[in-house]
Amino acid sequence: MSTAIPSVPAATSPSATVHIDLGERSYDITIAAGLLADPASFDGLPRAAVAVIVTNTTVEPLYGQRLRDCLAGRFPAIHTVVLPDGEDHKDWNTLNTVFDALAAHGCDRKSVLFALGGGVIGDMTGFAAACFMRGIPFVQVPTTLLAQVDSSVGGKTAVNHPAGKNLLGAFYQPLQVVCDLSTLATLPPREMSAGLAEIIKYGPIHDMDFLAWIETNLEALRAGDTAALAHAVRRSCEIKAEVVGADEREAGLRAILNFGHTFGHAIEAGVGFGVWLHGEAVGCGMVMAATLSQRLGLVDAAFVARLRTLVERAGLPVVAPRIDAADNEGRYLELMRGDKKSEGGEIRFVLIDGPGRAVVRPAPDALVRSVIADCCAAG
Repeated sequence: MSTAIPSVPAATSPSATVHIDLGERSYDITIAAGLLADPASFDGLPRAAVAVIVTNTTVEPLYGQRLRDCLAGRFPAIHTVVLPDGEDHKDWNTLNTVFDALAAHGCDRKSVLFALGGGVIGDMTGFAAACFMRGIPFVQVPTTLLAQVDSSVGGKTAVNHPAGKNLLGAFYQPLQVVCDLSTLATLPPREMSAGLAEIIKYGPIHDMDFLAWIETNLEALRAGDTAALAHAVRRSCEIKAEVVGADEREAGLRAILNFGHTFGHAIEAGVGFGVWLHGEAVGCGMVMAATLSQRLGLVDAAFVARLRTLVERAGLPVVAPRIDAADNEGRYLELMRGDKKSEGGEIRFVLIDGPGRAVVRPAPDALVRSVIADCCAAG
């Protein structure tokens, strides 16, 4: 299962609109600096008596009032739900806080939810929107690089379960995605690096020209250069839009977007949600998946070394953690068998079938064990 999406030249402007073509569920991703200072960014939304902003304790003081000001002329009542920050709060108990607020504020099926924050807020708000009264509208307003290039796009919503990451969720598309690049100025370096992991993944699975561009512009991206970020966000969204438009519910092609995630999700669950950022786990997981690809004869050692070097330059870990003292490799396999891509207990990995091409396939347990052992011991 390989990609066939045409490459495009670099952006000449920091502003762009990317369209997600899903018939009646289609929507636009707007990418520019300063969108939260312009009420017109939210033109076209349906009218409703109540809007509810879901955010967290970190983002609310930074951008909560800006969003309320943008929405003030559109909704008679605007309420804000402030959740604790962090992946360790992405669970059913925290989700119920959102449901409690929606009920308390008299929300109905026309009420609009706004997800203001990173991937955790976006996933939980989207899942709440999918469930409340069997579905109400919501808008993604991602404030982290990772959310802007990946989690806010495509309609995947979920919360974690002790047995695995994102096991409870639904496919539910937003009305709109508003990516204000200005919000990235307040992003800590560790979070910026985590977002770069989800940008880097698009190169090996589809666009090697984009990978080369990332290698050349990595320092500018890490420094928060607006023009570089605008192109990176736009190109990432373009690739994801094409994939999601062809396979909304991950029946086939869309699974390639999970490159690095099978190993990465095992890392997150194994060390405890919130200890490693999602992007950190994905970055390390890509190195592990590339190593497995090499041992299956799909890519050469030079490709793995190139990817590892880029991941490390991005400020991401390339050495996997040990998550079980007695049987580390066995624990990884156990967690990966709980991954959503597994079928009948068989782990299916997103592998690189030559630079710029991805394939989803199983691998022998013994080979996977050797990769885990070496990647945990490397460095």
